[in-house]
Amino acid sequence: MSNAPQHELTSIWTPANIVTCVRIVFIPVFMLFATEAFSFLGLTGGIQAIIAFCLYMLLSCTDKVDGELARKRGEVTDFGKFLDPIADKLLVFSALLLFLVWDMVSVWVVFIILFREFLVSALRMVASAAGEVIAADKLGKAKTAVTMVAICALLLARAIFAFTGDMFDMVWIIGQALMIAAVVLTVVSGGQYFWNARKIVFRV
Repeated sequence: MSNAPQHELTSIWTPANIVTCVRIVFIPVFMLFATEAFSFLGLTGGIQAIIAFCLYMLLSCTDKVDGELARKRGEVTDFGKFLDPIADKLLVFSALLLFLVWDMVSVWVVFIILFREFLVSALRMVASAAGEVIAADKLGKAKTAVTMVAICALLLARAIFAFTGDMFDMVWIIGQALMIAAVVLTVVSGGQYFWNARKIVFRV
């Protein structure tokens, strides 16, 4: 894939940054539909749960859109670099916190994923202060993708539950299996980041 040459920008409001901001703005909308769906069963709760699922899936798909737009148009900005990871983390943890309240995931799942994010963010700050960059690798990207697919599966299972009253269907089992895979990738990718940055962390 060829990248467009970087050109001088006169505004931070590039198409990529607008996509990122829209993603952040719609996260509370997703949470509103999801929480309302949990309050009702039957048709009302099911429709709201389906809307929450579709909205989350759409927001997850935009995760790559802003980055691709910025690179193809040569409009990579510091504002975008700052905002994009925040949007990604808000999107993941907005769903995980809801699952925690609904007792759909263990508190350890949320803790492990949150701990890994703090660890990687701290490593990147230390590396940046040392004049080095720790970029996202394939394992880290796989972790993010599997986590979002797992969340989508569990949201779909929640929608099915709202309509049928039965949570223990194949979608629920797949969602739980994917969440376990996401936790494993979270631990492994976090360990890899730390190992790759060990010389920076333990530098005298």
